[in-house]
Amino acid sequence: METKTSSFSILMFPWLAHGHIFPYLELSKTILQRKNFHIYFCSTAINFSSIQAFIDTNFLNNSIELVQLHLESSHDHQLPPHYHTTKNLPSSLTFTLLKAFQTSNSSFSDIIATLRPDLVIYDVFQPWAAKIASSQGIPAVHFSIFGAMPLSFVHHRYTFGKSDFPFPGIQFEDYELKSLDLVLEFLYANIHDVDQDFLFGNFKHSCHDIILLKTSIGVEGKYIDYLSSLCHKKLVPVGPLVSYNDKNDDGDNSDIIQWLDKKKQSSTIFISFGSECFLSKIEIEEIAKGLELCNINFIWIIRFPIGVTINLEEALPEGFLDRVAERGMVVTGWAPQAKILGHANTGGFVSHCGWSSIMESMYFGVPVIAMPMKVDQPINARMLSEAGSCVEVKRSSEVFKGRR
Repeated sequence: METKTSSFSILMFPWLAHGHIFPYLELSKTILQRKNFHIYFCSTAINFSSIQAFIDTNFLNNSIELVQLHLESSHDHQLPPHYHTTKNLPSSLTFTLLKAFQTSNSSFSDIIATLRPDLVIYDVFQPWAAKIASSQGIPAVHFSIFGAMPLSFVHHRYTFGKSDFPFPGIQFEDYELKSLDLVLEFLYANIHDVDQDFLFGNFKHSCHDIILLKTSIGVEGKYIDYLSSLCHKKLVPVGPLVSYNDKNDDGDNSDIIQWLDKKKQSSTIFISFGSECFLSKIEIEEIAKGLELCNINFIWIIRFPIGVTINLEEALPEGFLDRVAERGMVVTGWAPQAKILGHANTGGFVSHCGWSSIMESMYFGVPVIAMPMKVDQPINARMLSEAGSCVEVKRSSEVFKGRR
């Protein structure tokens, strides 16, 4: 880890989820297209291969330098290094990783002292990062990979309790609110050096009275204005930060695109629930039944947590792969989501409505069938529905089930 003194330097510090890491990488790329800065990118070693692939693809080896973050072990959270990422992490270990992440504050303090960056850009689960940077005379700015709408909803609830949100189309069901409240309670109790106003403590510590948001005024103008009035900060939308590469990929990625090339325009549905949402066997079977009934082309990404050894044929209804062989592709690994959504032959997107997926669907003009799973995803889906770009699949229990 060598220090740089030749140019202005920024230390990027995202949470350990790919849905956070890649917006930070895209923001880095956007900055480097405008300024000849040097960027340190701080994460755990298990994430380095995917980060390095992004750096290589975008020819940024001379501008972005990887910096390893170390998590300490304890009796409460003894996670092996391959679990120091949320990608394919079993859902039962998500909170364990978050608690372990809080032990990295001493490692981060050493990094700041060694590198002496000119600016730190930090994520939601480490409000202590801004305090550590400030204690060493280095300014820090919070970059939220969530949109203004979900943040304004949570801030409204924090500020006014259960009073009505001023945008009637954006509401949680009671069971969704209960789930959100449980998550926030856990964060209040377990984020290191957290303020009582957890999410907005990050806003308070962001320097120069600005917050960076992964969004655009055209999509979220009214929510940006409302959130700004609540937090008394200037919100700076940095755009959708969609990662899209026209170059041919190797291996399975090119196989997917070559398969899609052979279909008719707007004839294919893309089905994906991100790298951190895993369908139950019942939900997999229900989606499979629907795909057989609707008789359309599809690309379906099915992921299983690390360490779960499930045969794809066993997870799907018997004979399903044979019956849909001509019109369907089922993939268990990574897929180039932006490239698929940007393809002329893709006509729809079945999504969990994570914020990055929302941004990509709107960027490429692909309508969404929403199957939101947790946290902000339900109100993301409702915002998209309000905009006329989405139909939400309703559920009354913990799993999605088709009509009988």
